[in-house]
Amino acid sequence: MVTGLRDHPLRRALTDEIHARPFARLAPPQRVTHLALFSGEGTAAADHARVTALCERFGAPPPAADDRHLMADLGPLQLKWERHTEFSTYTFFQHAGSPGFDTAAAPFAAPVMDLVPLDWLQSLPGELLVAIHLEMESRESAQRDIDDLALLFGSDNFAGSLVSGGAATVWMDFAIHDDGFGRILVRDRHLKPRQAGRLVQRLCEIETYRSVALLALPAARSYGSRLTRAGERLTELTARLSEITGLPDEQKLLGDLTRLSAEVEGIAAAVNYRFGAARAYHALVCRRVEELREERLEGLQTIDDFLERRLAPAMRTCEAVMVRLETLSARIARAGELLRTRVDVTLEAQNSNVLHSMDRRAKMQLRLQQTVEGLSIAAISYYLVGLIGYAAKAVKAAGISLNIDVITGAAIPVVVGLVGFGVWRLRRLVARDSDSHND
Repeated sequence: MVTGLRDHPLRRALTDEIHARPFARLAPPQRVTHLALFSGEGTAAADHARVTALCERFGAPPPAADDRHLMADLGPLQLKWERHTEFSTYTFFQHAGSPGFDTAAAPFAAPVMDLVPLDWLQSLPGELLVAIHLEMESRESAQRDIDDLALLFGSDNFAGSLVSGGAATVWMDFAIHDDGFGRILVRDRHLKPRQAGRLVQRLCEIETYRSVALLALPAARSYGSRLTRAGERLTELTARLSEITGLPDEQKLLGDLTRLSAEVEGIAAAVNYRFGAARAYHALVCRRVEELREERLEGLQTIDDFLERRLAPAMRTCEAVMVRLETLSARIARAGELLRTRVDVTLEAQNSNVLHSMDRRAKMQLRLQQTVEGLSIAAISYYLVGLIGYAAKAVKAAGISLNIDVITGAAIPVVVGLVGFGVWRLRRLVARDSDSHND
């Protein structure tokens, strides 16, 4: 609480996040082994349990229940554990003052990995994606020429540069050697402990993020050919739009387009996350390389040059496949819209014909109704005039002298007029009632 104000429930967690994953403090000479195991998004609890078990074995404080990172002193070695979205990293450090550190051993000959319990390693969840041995030599160690470095890396195909403003020299080959590990050699020139820790972490992250980013490349190669076939199929279906002649053709084309759309959407669902992750991890690699502040060594390509020549084309391939996927999906949507427009135009023409036919039938019904009304007037008038004639005959039979023919003839126009007016009036009332219901 600050002056009586109520804290946001996430205030402390958000502040602690800024200080999460601190850099180690390292003093050369130093031996480092870095592992990255890809285990997916649902194994964080299993990773946490294995780290807890290792801490308990060495008598070190275990991570808290909700921790996703840990710096632990295990005695002969130190552990830095980090849990990421899809993978966990385990970095082990051993400095010159630790028990078992052989200062006379050649680089990479006595890795700190040898001190990690084998049964614990074999129990880690996930699959090994990155494994690196890193050696940090002190500034007092003997200088190494290109031939010495070629022997250490097994070939002359490696990158090297001055980093951290000239505070260290780094060589790495981005390869997997016979022992299953990659190799990074760092020579201290005037590194400070925190600066050395930042440098080691950046180098390990470059290799880790590079590998995770490249997970998208096999998918890009695999689905690229399928997208090519889908594009050719869409071209055929689009050409058929101008050839369809009736409802059966439209229905068949719609079915083909729907199946093609389902196939493309299935590919998108399978690769969208992987390609998005590759883009993010590639950006992290570029950022970490930039933070190295490289200066070129005569006769060697820099780490940035190496990655630009090898990693960048792979990422461009993934981006190209992603663009093709988005373009193909948009083309399928446009083809579907064209087909729907054609169907709508056909339906409008059919509706127009139906309305025209209904109009003709309505006019015919009106004429028929008018004819029926005329006949009705004649029939009603005939019966009414007949009734008047019968009435006149009855009056004459009663003794009153009447000319029945004259009365009957005179009644005809009157009766016809009254009946016609009545029918007209009735039709007006019906029309008015119908209009009021429609309103």
